[in-house]
Formats: sequence, C-alpha cells, structure tokens
Amino acid sequence: QVQLVESGGGLVQPGGSLRLSCASEGFSLYYYSIGWFRQAPGKEREGISCISGSKGASPGTTSYADSVKGRFTISRDNARSAVYLQMTDLRVDDTAVYYCAADLLPGTRCDSESQYRGFWGQGTQVTVSS
Repeated sequence: QVQLVESGGGLVQPGGSLRLSCASEGFSLYYYSIGWFRQAPGKEREGISCISGSKGASPGTTSYADSVKGRFTISRDNARSAVYLQMTDLRVDDTAVYYCAADLLPGTRCDSESQYRGFWGQGTQVTVSS
C-alpha cells in the first residue's frame, strides 16, 4: 500500500517538545517535497513548514511559517524515507492535528497546500496543555 504515515503526536505541557515523523510506505520520499500542515478546531488548515526534494539546484531547502520559526525544525532522512518535525517551546495554540503531505514539486517553493496533490497522511494529534 502506498501511503504516508505520521506519528509522534501526543499530550505535552507548554514549553515542552515533540518530534513528529512522516514516513512513506510503498515509495521513496527522496525526490518529493514534504510539507507539514496543521488544523486546529474551528480553524482552516495552515502550512507550517516544508522541505524541498533531494534533487535539483537547492535540494533540502526549508521554509517555516512565522508562527513556528525558531521553534520548529524540519529535516529529512532519505535512508529511512522519512521527514521529521522537531517542535520545541510548544504553546497552547500549537494544539492541532498535524498532517504531512508529499508531492513532486519543481523548484524549492513548497509551502502552499494547493501544491500537494499527491499524498497526504492521516494526521496526528498534538495537544499542548497544562
């Protein structure tokens, strides 16, 4: 079965950390750009970070939304066909369902939800609460 699988969500106190994983099954993420998105209750889904594919002029270029810049770090492990989102200094308003998405994108821009028509994961819940 060809799919993306997220893991690593959970309940954490404000100021804590989590690492989310996005792994592929049935295909390699090597050429794919990966985006992380989140959707909080009652809000639209928003893009928070992305990393471009591992080929091209600027492979592995990263991008972050202002709301997470300096707190979240995206990385990829091509040997494991996985992408990670390290989240630190978590805040209550980071609470959301987090999704990863993959697509073959030209160039390094990868931050728009509309770009991802390939694969989406099922989501993982992150709850930040004391």
